[in-house]
Amino acid sequence: MLEDLEFDDNDSPAIGLVPPGVSWETVRDHIKIAHHHLLVLPEGTDEYSGAYWTGTDMVILPDLGADQEEAIDEFRAWLTEHDET
Repeated sequence: MLEDLEFDDNDSPAIGLVPPGVSWETVRDHIKIAHHHLLVLPEGTDEYSGAYWTGTDMVILPDLGADQEEAIDEFRAWLTEHDET
């Protein structure tokens, strides 16, 4: 489990901000239990990805952009549009 995550809760849904360097395995373990929407900056890239739990598996939305605020907005819009809030 990821501890002490910061959240962007300026709008709905709240999105957890995963610290740099966290592995996808750790993200999956966390999201499987907590079911948070998470913004991840994967190692070796400058593009944020979003991750969320469908109830049976983790979904990753890659290429949300290099700017954290824009990536949050893109991820939140996608989640809302697809009823994943």
